[in-house]
Amino acid sequence: MNRAVDLLIIGAGPAGMSAALRARCLGLSVLVVDDQHAPGGQIWRAIETRAHTSTGKLLGDEYAAGLPLAQAFRASGAVYEPGTQVWQIEPGWQVYMSRAQQAECVQAANVLLATGAQERPAPFPGWTLPGVLTVGAAQILLKTAREIPQNPPWIAGSGPLALLYMVQLLRAGGSIAGWLDTAPADGWRRALPHVASARHAWKDILKGLGWTRELRRAGFPIIRDVTQLRAQGDQRLEHLVYQTADGQSQRVGAELLLIHEGVVPSIHMTQALGCEHVWSAAQFCLAPTLDEWGQTSKPGIFLAGDGAGIGGAHAARTRGDLAALGIAMRAGKLQDDAARRLAEPMRRRLATELSIRPVLDALYPPRAELFAPTDDTMVCRCEELTAGQIRAAAKIGQPGPNQIKAFTRAGMGPCQGRQCGYTVAHILAAAYGKPVEEIGFYRIRPPLKPLTLGELASLDSGSDTGSHAA
Repeated sequence: MNRAVDLLIIGAGPAGMSAALRARCLGLSVLVVDDQHAPGGQIWRAIETRAHTSTGKLLGDEYAAGLPLAQAFRASGAVYEPGTQVWQIEPGWQVYMSRAQQAECVQAANVLLATGAQERPAPFPGWTLPGVLTVGAAQILLKTAREIPQNPPWIAGSGPLALLYMVQLLRAGGSIAGWLDTAPADGWRRALPHVASARHAWKDILKGLGWTRELRRAGFPIIRDVTQLRAQGDQRLEHLVYQTADGQSQRVGAELLLIHEGVVPSIHMTQALGCEHVWSAAQFCLAPTLDEWGQTSKPGIFLAGDGAGIGGAHAARTRGDLAALGIAMRAGKLQDDAARRLAEPMRRRLATELSIRPVLDALYPPRAELFAPTDDTMVCRCEELTAGQIRAAAKIGQPGPNQIKAFTRAGMGPCQGRQCGYTVAHILAAAYGKPVEEIGFYRIRPPLKPLTLGELASLDSGSDTGSHAA
């Protein structure tokens, strides 16, 4: 017998936990599933076990702020099932998932996607070599096990996460070989028009300036205006070649390179569901179209957190609260006027929390070279396809992303286009002389996560829903 709930939340980060708390207070039955093994999401990963340790103190007050929320979430009465992967959502809404190698279908009146963001794919020659990782991966190791690199890493990229990780690494006793800052020059000139509207976020601005001063005092090389990267090595990373905007090139020895070029909303599920998306010119990515309550173009499918547009943990919590109000109203648990009264202070708070975003978007736009990789750059890691092969396929008529997928298998691997989708779209846009927003994105097909035949067979084949999934 399949379970049925008023609200199924996918993801137990700041947005998911906040939405669950609010929904439970409004009388909804709530099931929260998460592919992680404990609540917190990426920003508060391992918060329950690390908050009171030396690692928690190292990560600071922003990290510690997640513990009260995680504790309240645990006590809220929401059913929480960690270690669960959602691999298909069908109209109804029937949500197929697997846990402990057993598959199940849950009937949900409403679904809230709180799956957050992913690091922006940053392909360059050699990025698949052992020894090249993302800053996000390195921070996971720091948060979960206080693992710091034995040998000083090179950091390449830009954005708040790169700055934060470097500061945390130094405070943890690590060292840095050098920072290759890829942010385009004149960042403050671009950001200046937005500074006045970000006045409420002055503490965050001062915090960022403090991080920059701390990094300068550490004494490691900081190379600005880096435009090109190339990792070299036989079986693993051995050297790093970088070029700056003035055309100067340098080759240095390197055993570990950590790369970060910002984050983008996770749109895999909303694309699979056929939700409408809009191109964000400020953040150079797609984001789902949402109403004032976070509902997508598909009634009953809601979105909160960085998946709705990059905004950070505080904004994610507020978006979770707002989505819960909208869901409660749709479920008949809350009248429209009452929902709007409750939402009014939340909307003011959200505007304040998002006020710094235009400044950050102006300071740290992705470098133009990121979207025009050289022909020898591996673009699709899963299928081992280069940018040159994608460009060659683009000359066969004017194929879109899905035709490119059919021609080359780009986007058909385990990541299903999470790593190559934007790069392929930009390559096609350049080849056809069109804006990238006109190119579109891969059509995402189920299953959304790897699925074994054993898991599929474990579904109740006698139910109507079981036959749909098969």
